[in-house]
Amino acid sequence: MKYSRGIFSGFIVWVCVSISFYLFGNTPLLKDYFLIQATIVMVLIVFYAIVGAKFYYQKKYNTNGLALGILMSATALLLDVLITVPFVEIPEGRSYESFFTSPILWALAFINAFSVYLYWKRKIKP
Repeated sequence: MKYSRGIFSGFIVWVCVSISFYLFGNTPLLKDYFLIQATIVMVLIVFYAIVGAKFYYQKKYNTNGLALGILMSATALLLDVLITVPFVEIPEGRSYESFFTSPILWALAFINAFSVYLYWKRKIKP
């Protein structure tokens, strides 16, 4: 596995998800409805994961898709620890605990990893 490329793929997904939540959080019709925002992002993360996977596999690597998906999700979670929680969640009065005990976060991480796996299985696996 090319770790630097996989980590960058996870960074791509994290940026896309973060921008999506930022935009939906500032959209008048959606800003007070976190579950609707999260549902939309759960659909969009499939496409973000595919973009990250396409970026990774464009160099013809044959890394197992589940391993890549887990690396990408882990990268996004690490970026949440370092950036999202201290600069977004804590100023809003939330904590690391409230962020990392949210089932929505773990659903997004699972959907991301599973989407990368399915992409690999359909497009890359020999």
